Amino acid sequence: MIILGLDPSLSCTGWGIVRVEGSRISHIANGQIKTDAKAALPDRLAHLDTVLAAVIADHAPQCAAVEEVFLNDNPQSTLKLAHARGVVLLGCARAGLPVGEYAPRLVKKAIVGTGTAAKEQVQAMLRVLLPGAKVVGPDAADALAVAICHANHRPR
Repeated sequence: MIILGLDPSLSCTGWGIVRVEGSRISHIANGQIKTDAKAALPDRLAHLDTVLAAVIADHAPQCAAVEEVFLNDNPQSTLKLAHARGVVLLGCARAGLPVGEYAPRLVKKAIVGTGTAAKEQVQAMLRVLLPGAKVVGPDAADALAVAICHANHRPR
């Protein structure tokens, strides 16, 4: 099974793709979809949608996993995150991908063993779980963690 993990954000959405064969998980690809902060919101969302569609077309995942929204102190930031998350969910649905949704604490617990792990701990465990994978940035690392979380929690 090929799983697409997504860490939505308006500024930089991370994506990561893993292959699951039995209990073995291997890295396929990862990346980040950056949008221009100076562009209008609809243009940024359209760019996110276009690039995500290309990622899905290029890698043909069978399912997707998306990190749930966490509430920021700034309502505007939460709203921007929700816009990006909506585009990501729509893109997956349009491609016919079933989607699992996971809270950030559950993702951290699945990778590190504790829901309060720091980003650096998650990235260190990814190096162990996906040896040799070149991760392009922190958002892509988070997306790979979401994909691995889904691999461990998906219905069988």
